[in-house]
Amino acid sequence: MKKEIHVLSIGNSFSQDAQRYLFDLAQKEGEIIDVTNLCIGSCPLEQQYRNMMGDKRDYYLQINGHSGTYFMVSMKEALFTKNWDYITLQQASHLSYVEESYEPYLAELVKYIRLMCPKAKVLLHETWGYETGSERIINHGFQTYDEMFAEIKRCYAKAAEDVQFDGVIPSGTAFSYALQMGIKKIHRDTIHANLGVGRLILAMLWYGYLTGNDIDPISFDDFDEPVSAEEYAIAKEAVKRALL
Repeated sequence: MKKEIHVLSIGNSFSQDAQRYLFDLAQKEGEIIDVTNLCIGSCPLEQQYRNMMGDKRDYYLQINGHSGTYFMVSMKEALFTKNWDYITLQQASHLSYVEESYEPYLAELVKYIRLMCPKAKVLLHETWGYETGSERIINHGFQTYDEMFAEIKRCYAKAAEDVQFDGVIPSGTAFSYALQMGIKKIHRDTIHANLGVGRLILAMLWYGYLTGNDIDPISFDDFDEPVSAEEYAIAKEAVKRALL
């Protein structure tokens, strides 16, 4: 019998994007990846830290990529809910390229998580840049996805080294490769992953990263938005490259 993998994301809408198809995709491949997202929209690391310190019940609990619960939970309550195998953290997208926004909050969060869940591996979820040429990316001082993502990747790499995470899930990297390889649109609102190929890339990436399984056989097709055969093929190649 295959081992179940239990994953908790202390995140926001970007981890919601990553988890939308993950449970269902894994199940179709004969794996069980039980995923839970602690969600506060646009929540930065500083707010996560303050929620931790104040034991605030400010999080919506989202289970296996589906609609959230109607009650609020605290970070501590979620950490004690299960024997987590992996716990992920990430910076909010609007601060992801600002190096000084990560500390001291990230280190304190990791220290707390390791104290509460000593057997869990703590991962950094590398997020992504905004859509090239959009008003939002220009307002943040960039012109293209790759320009913004270069700064995001630098900040995540430094954070991973400084805090000694157990690994980095390279979501932004996979998006970067997909765009370079011909995916025309990966965002739905210039910020979040689109409901088709964007979220598919994230699901395949997390599946491959967490299981170590080959992603070539994946045939999951239960999407909220259509994915063309060409997009599917490019998505797989981008994910495989990101996982190298």
